[in-house]
Amino acid sequence: MLEIGKTIVSLDVVEEHFLCDLFKCKGACCVEGDSGAPLTQEEAVKLDEIYPIVEPYMTEEGKAVVESQGTSVVDSDDDVVTPLVNNCECAFTFKDEHGIVKCAIEKAFLEGKVDFRKPVSCHLFPVRITEYERFDAVNYQELRICKPARECGAGQKLPLYQFLKEPLIRKYGKDWYEQLAFAAEQKPWEK
Repeated sequence: MLEIGKTIVSLDVVEEHFLCDLFKCKGACCVEGDSGAPLTQEEAVKLDEIYPIVEPYMTEEGKAVVESQGTSVVDSDDDVVTPLVNNCECAFTFKDEHGIVKCAIEKAFLEGKVDFRKPVSCHLFPVRITEYERFDAVNYQELRICKPARECGAGQKLPLYQFLKEPLIRKYGKDWYEQLAFAAEQKPWEK
């Protein structure tokens, strides 16, 4: 474990390799799981605000779920999350011309229609953050659906923390990320 600021970072975040291979996984992270994408309270409010702009990018099934449940719901663990279509895929998805499930929120962002890229929990995936009173635990969640990403990352020799540079900076800032990168290069745990 690495301690950086108010975070405890699993060594897997710096030692594992990762690079999404969407042509192989088809965006399974937006489909599989037991709940929707975790949201902060601020993100839940933001989704409600931008929904009219994001809605045209969504599937009819996703729109119907949001119309009946809202842009966020509380799951069985009392966490605020995105709603799901048939208890499966996130309501804020669509399929591209290659059959890859993608984020409608991010599509609207990339087209300059909204200033919110997507929930930070999605941007950080497969890293999961658990917030405690005194620190945040930053852990890599190794899932079967991401086997192609592990293989692709290993082939490119791309560490997970480098793959997730942008969302890690979004969450914790540039100074924090630079400390993480320095620790990853120095590998003090191996001494």
